[in-house]
Amino acid sequence: MPRPVQTNGMSAAAASLQMLERRQQVLANNLANASTKGFKAETVFARMMGDALATTDTTVDLSAGTLTETHNTLDLAVEGDGFFVTQTPQGERFVRNGAFRLDPDRRLVDERGNPVLGENGPITLPQGTIEIGATGEIKVNGRPFQTLRLERVAPGADLQHEGGTQFVPDASRSTVPLNERRIRQGFLEESNVNPMTAMTDMLAVLHRYGAAQKTLSTLDAARGVAVTDLARPV
Repeated sequence: MPRPVQTNGMSAAAASLQMLERRQQVLANNLANASTKGFKAETVFARMMGDALATTDTTVDLSAGTLTETHNTLDLAVEGDGFFVTQTPQGERFVRNGAFRLDPDRRLVDERGNPVLGENGPITLPQGTIEIGATGEIKVNGRPFQTLRLERVAPGADLQHEGGTQFVPDASRSTVPLNERRIRQGFLEESNVNPMTAMTDMLAVLHRYGAAQKTLSTLDAARGVAVTDLARPV
């Protein structure tokens, strides 16, 4: 037999306030990163627990952002599926922000200085004209050097955001075949956050938060009446 519902109006209203507060935090973070290259918006949803109270979870929207041409040789963007792979102190990470550069040792690094990985490890390039093809093959003065690693995750995989534009790879990670790659040199991917939608959602959450607060206050007042007035001897 199913367990009886243990929740009440006070606990349900409190859980609603917590969920709305978390959603507002996520929306604010999305809006703050609306101009961050390669940023992926997060969405918040409620999941029912065994005691009929909702808990708050987040998921990442991996839809592609608009590609903007920069004409910078080391700016790269992925059309469609796939992530660049970097080496961080915490391990390998996925990124869509391809604003790369060469460090003093001429290693290809991301905006944080983390090495960008190729099929044979970190990429060090000599002086010369750099060309990067759609498959990620890197040539200097027409001579092939390395091929960028490009990986993806299974459909429906829920990647963990880390440090704004970094993602922690999950167990479903796999290499994108060369014939399915579409890397664009001289382009960057914009954030997939729609600022107007984010602002509208924040206002809606604010109104719902006010309604939940009013509900909590009303229930608290009714409980006070029950405790003080109804229990008073006639």
